[in-house]
Amino acid sequence: MVKLVNQTIFAAKIKDKKLFIFSAIDIRALFGVSVVATAGLLHRYKKKGFIVQLKRGLYVFPDALPPDVYVANKLYSPSYISLEFALSYHGIIPETVYEITSVTTKTTRQFKALGKIFSYRKIKRVAYTGYNAEKQGEISFYIADAEKAFVDANYLRLINRQKPISRFNKEKVNVAKALRYARLFGSSKLIGIIKTTLQ
Repeated sequence: MVKLVNQTIFAAKIKDKKLFIFSAIDIRALFGVSVVATAGLLHRYKKKGFIVQLKRGLYVFPDALPPDVYVANKLYSPSYISLEFALSYHGIIPETVYEITSVTTKTTRQFKALGKIFSYRKIKRVAYTGYNAEKQGEISFYIADAEKAFVDANYLRLINRQKPISRFNKEKVNVAKALRYARLFGSSKLIGIIKTTLQ
């Protein structure tokens, strides 16, 4: 346990392994300490502000914060960035979106971490596709392609009885591709909305 008291060694070893977000399990594996010792260590470092807790069991270094999109993938998985945030990212909608929006096959959830809101909306497992790995620096994250983000957003608007997206750049959305994604949801209404909005 003595070697773990040294913050410099603790940080260096984690960063050397490129663990941009780390857990108690990672600490136990890296330093070979008990569950109790790990819990005590993380509590002490969190209290000192040396590490920041994202949610129960997940931590980051405040001086080496990974991109929000990477945090979103790791906070709640399986998930990928989609909906309004992805639409803004791809330049489909003009607005800047501050809430980091994702879809998941699990229960709808929302987390507040690092002064941001990370929201996750449930979609059908059969429709959980249409995303790619992209990079920010050396860090990879999963984000929906333009068409899937558009369809995901309109699907959730449909089930929440909201109007379809109206202000967006049609030139950046491939109609045939969007319709392929829409069919995965098994909703004739959604397919009709996609056809109408992309005409």
